Amino acid sequence: MKRFFGRVRMVEPQVSDAEQELFGGPLRYDMGWSQHEHARLDLTMMSALRSMPTLVASTLRMAWNADRRALLTVAISEIGQGIAAAVGLLAVNAVMHALLAGTGSATQRLHALLPGLLAAGAVAVVNSALPAWSTSRAGRLEPIVERIATTQYLAAAASVELEAIDDPDFRRLVDIAQYGPGSARRMIGACVAALNGIISLITTAGVLTVLDPTLLPMLILIAAPRGWGAMRVAQERYVSVMSWIEHVRASRLIGNLLTERSAAQEVRIHAVGTFLLSRYKRMAESAEAEQERLATSKALTEWVAAALSGLAIAATYGTMFWLIMSGRMSLAVAGTAVIAVRTGSASLGGLVMNVNQLHEESLYVRDHGRFLEQAAQRTIPEGGTPVPEQIKQIALDHVTYRYPDRDTPALNRVTLTLSMGSVTAIVGENGSGKSTLMKILSGMLLPQDGTMRWGDKDITDLDRSEVFERVALLTQDFQRWPVTAAMNIRLGRPAQDASLEDLQPSVDYAGAGPVVAKLPDGLHTMLARMFRGAIELSGGEWQKWGLARTHWRSTTSHADNVLIVDEPTSALDPEAEIQAFDRIRQLAAPNRAVVLVTHRMSGVRHADHIYVLNNGHLAEHGTHDELVAAQGRYATMFAAQAAQYAPAGSIPNPASPTVADPA
Repeated sequence: MKRFFGRVRMVEPQVSDAEQELFGGPLRYDMGWSQHEHARLDLTMMSALRSMPTLVASTLRMAWNADRRALLTVAISEIGQGIAAAVGLLAVNAVMHALLAGTGSATQRLHALLPGLLAAGAVAVVNSALPAWSTSRAGRLEPIVERIATTQYLAAAASVELEAIDDPDFRRLVDIAQYGPGSARRMIGACVAALNGIISLITTAGVLTVLDPTLLPMLILIAAPRGWGAMRVAQERYVSVMSWIEHVRASRLIGNLLTERSAAQEVRIHAVGTFLLSRYKRMAESAEAEQERLATSKALTEWVAAALSGLAIAATYGTMFWLIMSGRMSLAVAGTAVIAVRTGSASLGGLVMNVNQLHEESLYVRDHGRFLEQAAQRTIPEGGTPVPEQIKQIALDHVTYRYPDRDTPALNRVTLTLSMGSVTAIVGENGSGKSTLMKILSGMLLPQDGTMRWGDKDITDLDRSEVFERVALLTQDFQRWPVTAAMNIRLGRPAQDASLEDLQPSVDYAGAGPVVAKLPDGLHTMLARMFRGAIELSGGEWQKWGLARTHWRSTTSHADNVLIVDEPTSALDPEAEIQAFDRIRQLAAPNRAVVLVTHRMSGVRHADHIYVLNNGHLAEHGTHDELVAAQGRYATMFAAQAAQYAPAGSIPNPASPTVADPA
């Protein structure tokens, strides 16, 4: 009995030897599904019915905001279907009375039968149109609701502070909330179906009450086992999915590794493909055994539910037989009651399934709402003091910043000045705080302690959108947009229209002319191999496109602005690297400050001022000659990199390796 009526519990799946070998046990990805592993297990039939009004109300509010006319049309259609169902049952009852009446000739009984048949036919015609009408309007509502929810999600994600994106907890919520819009769309269909079931159940119960109130409890008795069976199967399936979802993801991970481009070389040269494929097969066999167990459990549960429902039907028919034999029910009423009971039990079973789906989908819709609430609290504020058209410098005074998941600050009391018309270099080893400083200078992160001023204005008082408008940024991992070559440049300042002639100076500045000449459609060529007819650029060619985009953004602004270049030449050969640094320095102008953030010393020796970071602290600063003469950290870094380009004669030859005599 406990096997069928006890609570469904989650158990740890058996880990295959292949999964143990590859991953050291079952994988546990921190994804959205894990937030709701047990929510559906707590769902019972009564709790589902109690939650129905709240779930329906939240769905109807979304639909009302999306398209009120379509929602009203769906409601009218569903109510109309319920009324039509009730009229249809009453028409059937009239037909039964006419057929089974013991008085009158056959012709008279046929005449008495005609109104009921006409009514049943009219109801059938109406009932054929109303569902189509409801489906059409619900089909309009669903994509609108999904679009509104998706737009809300994307707008909120794009407008929060960069600090929120770097916060692991908020990042996790972003990942979870992406399933909300799809769930909101599916809730519309489930809500319409549930509403249809409720109305149909109410009308059927009303008809049964009119025919004989004794039959109403029998209706519930017939439908309850099937509703229980459907919910039990859904819970067992959900438990299986939650228990095995990591296993399935691990299998999918292996499949991706065998097909993705980045792993293709080692898959072939190192025979990794054969090895992983054999492990994939063994993991798949474990999953197949679980599917077989689940199918067997489902068959047994559905058999028990059908048996219990069959006993209830037998009891109902026995009750009806007793009522007929005792003279309390006519044969006509009994025939109509049979149809009503079958219709009502089907409606109740469908209602249970729809409420079950509403509950599951609502979990992700609630996550969507929770994300919007937290995003609103962490969004970049709008408004503020306008940024002055002309400023002499940008100054940081004892700026400190620590990431939420770090114990030590990434920047600690850093002070520096950027003057318009100058080239400033920020250098330091990996992890010294250069990228964090770049984010502070661009306004993407605000100082947690200390101040940053644009002219005489504190950045916390300025309109942040205007600050972003005055900054051009080129990072090592700049976005490679899957659009045309021309649009990849234009996206440096997308609001400004540009012809190919307008973009040509930026192409020339970046030295990308030879690359354009090789593109099959010139600047109209798609730069994304995922699409047919598109091509993929090499790393060095992409960095030229980054330079062109940066030039386009910098030169189309007439106000004082800042150009920040973070490790811009990592994919370039030495000659191209020197040319790139020369081009970047040429962008310095009376209304523009250029900032080079790098650990490659070849491009910074001609900078007007150099700041050296070490573990988040400002270690030293000055010109190249001053820092070399000081023999500090900068001089050590510069000498170490310069030694790599020393003449071959000055580098001692390593001794030849000793080879053992095979004999």
